[in-house]
Amino acid sequence: MPVFAILIAALAIGFEQLIQWKYGPMGIIAFIVLSVGLKAKNTTLSGIGAAILVLLLAQSG
Repeated sequence: MPVFAILIAALAIGFEQLIQWKYGPMGIIAFIVLSVGLKAKNTTLSGIGAAILVLLLAQSG
């Protein structure tokens, strides 16, 4: 079980670094808002974070 938790944490940190590298500070803020919204089961906060990420993805494409 600890190995699984370490693996999940490493993947989350890697994903966070990728977002920050590619989309800058706004991407990391959106990712944090999305993850906090999901953990708190707050659909408004999750929706805002997801919308910001979608807007950032649409700009880069």
